Amino acid sequence: MIEIIPAIDLKEGKCVRLLQGDMDRATVFSDNPVETALKWEAEGGQRLHVVDLDGAFKGEPRNLKVIEEIIDALKIPVQVGGGIRDIETIDTYVNIGADRVILGTIAHSNPELVARACEIYHGRIVVGIDAKDGKVAIQGWAEVTAKSAMELAVEYEEYGVAAIIYTDIAKDGMMQGPSIEATRYLALSVDIPIIASGGVSSIEDIKHLLPLEADGLEGVITGKAIYSGALDLKEAISIARDFKSDAKC
Repeated sequence: MIEIIPAIDLKEGKCVRLLQGDMDRATVFSDNPVETALKWEAEGGQRLHVVDLDGAFKGEPRNLKVIEEIIDALKIPVQVGGGIRDIETIDTYVNIGADRVILGTIAHSNPELVARACEIYHGRIVVGIDAKDGKVAIQGWAEVTAKSAMELAVEYEEYGVAAIIYTDIAKDGMMQGPSIEATRYLALSVDIPIIASGGVSSIEDIKHLLPLEADGLEGVITGKAIYSGALDLKEAISIARDFKSDAKC
């Protein structure tokens, strides 16, 4: 079954959503991220996706206390990303109970760190690939490189990463639907499970993504849609479960 994963993006200790990764276009959805996390767990969330946005731009954790409070409050696994640049920071997140740690910018600039992290924390290292027009974006999406998302994904196959989170920046926070074909192409290009992120705006989007499970899609992250009410998390999870049941028939 594809996991429908609610997201919490943290900026200055608050739960926010950005438009296309722009820190100047942030909408505050909650002053209490722990309460929000508990809400998504109560609605059936099987995993929580947490990003330290301040950390992503500063290159070091900036919302660690809040993230620890979220992890302590929940029973479901939490995956954490944003500003993770070294083994010490990975250690910190694992020690406070993070189930998975997401490497973004550093994974592009320092593949040796990815390999070492995967060796130390087998099955717990996830790589985030953010793309704009098919090209990898780093430094909190502020810089677009010349490398394609597919090229970078292939490089990670030898390291043993647990999953790749693929985000199309052009779609993120825009409520215009996910990049179905780009996600399918990436999933078919590697043996690593893919988690889709960005653009999910409705139940129909979820329905369009579910068939990609056969191609290697493992999960779908949703943020703005569940905060705005455009997507009902319970319904999305139920549909994902039913789709899996139908596939077995």
